[in-house]
Amino acid sequence: MRTVMFSLSALLLLHAAAAVALRADTLAGALNRLDQAGSQFKGMSAQFNYVKYTALVADKSTSTGAIKIKRPKAGQLLGLLDFVAPDKKIVALNGQTVDIYLPNMKTVQEVDLGKHKVLLEQFFLFGFGTSRRDLEAAYSVSYGGGESVNGEATTRLVLISTSPDVSKQLSKFELWISDKTGEPVQQKFYEPSGDYNVFTYSDMKINPILPDSALRLQLPRGVKKEILSK
Repeated sequence: MRTVMFSLSALLLLHAAAAVALRADTLAGALNRLDQAGSQFKGMSAQFNYVKYTALVADKSTSTGAIKIKRPKAGQLLGLLDFVAPDKKIVALNGQTVDIYLPNMKTVQEVDLGKHKVLLEQFFLFGFGTSRRDLEAAYSVSYGGGESVNGEATTRLVLISTSPDVSKQLSKFELWISDKTGEPVQQKFYEPSGDYNVFTYSDMKINPILPDSALRLQLPRGVKKEILSK
């Protein structure tokens, strides 16, 4: 009887060890795919579905649109978020400033990012053009499991920033990494208040030909400009 119990215990231990090894390999595999895709990243374009959840009123709103991101050179980022529905809005990131164009109000709002530049660039670029080393240096990374996003097999990563400044704004992140391409197909940003933001991408193109002008606002005449405080 003792021999049977020992064999059973050994079998359970081996099973548990195999599960841990499989989990570690799955996490490592996702990070390696992300690392390989990041080393070749210069830009992207995609359609997006954006969900904003506000915990205080238990309200969830959805927007759709298109996104373009480009790294013209090291340390420089251009980004354009074109919200199409339900309300038209275009957000353009150009170095130190963000411009928010509200066509229904014929107004463009300019924000000087100041010390928030790095945080906003993280929001735009999160998971794109990211090396495994940089990700593991900036976040505590854990394996969230395999999931399907819009019919695509992905691995979900759960990340907690090691920076107190970032954690004050965003308490947790989740990335769904394509098992095929190594690119993020979904991002989720949690705020300390319980609010969260989810971007889900489709029709993604990596390293398309994007002139800088395609990521800058094209404003009609008569648009009023407002300078907003940081």
